[in-house]
Amino acid sequence: MPVDLAPLLDPQHTAVITMELQQGVVGDSAAIAALSDEVADRDIVAAAAKVVRAARRVGARVVHCTAELRADRAGSRDNSPLLRSLARSRPHPLTGSDAAAVMPALGPEPTDLISPRTHGLTPFPGTGLDQLLRNLGVRTLVATGVSLNVGVTGLVMVAVDLGYDVVVVTDAVAGIPRDYGDAVLAHTIAPLATRVTADEVVALWAQLQQP
Repeated sequence: MPVDLAPLLDPQHTAVITMELQQGVVGDSAAIAALSDEVADRDIVAAAAKVVRAARRVGARVVHCTAELRADRAGSRDNSPLLRSLARSRPHPLTGSDAAAVMPALGPEPTDLISPRTHGLTPFPGTGLDQLLRNLGVRTLVATGVSLNVGVTGLVMVAVDLGYDVVVVTDAVAGIPRDYGDAVLAHTIAPLATRVTADEVVALWAQLQQP
């Protein structure tokens, strides 16, 4: 049965999440070239920016979930093959560095919030993200960013476990290789979250601005 998007995406209880759309992840200084290439080829940042701008216009919250490291790496562990590989990459997304910065097309604007993490693979465990969202009255998360391989999928699963409704913007997320990312959307994300396009979200919120 098709989901009624209007109540699900009511701006009063909705937040757009950007997941690791940072210079050191998907920009010019990206650690995983194949992922940044896929993001560029599919204009993922542009699609996410479209959703973020629409969210700000209607008063929905925008939260940038970033991966950052201290210069001394205190509080971080390389306890998986992926994290060990990223630890060898350069430049590191050190807090305050260009590599840690959100992609310019996304802001951040003064009304946005940033939820950094210094460890792990997903944005909820060990951070204040859940309490931040609850304090804002958020019940629906609109997920954008990378990657469908790990981060976005983990975000969706944990968010559902915590009681949030989740909407995934299919043209604003990416995984590698592309066929695998598409399979994750079809077979893992579909049972957990509502799938929409950036244009569908923008069109819905545009209706709220009409006199």
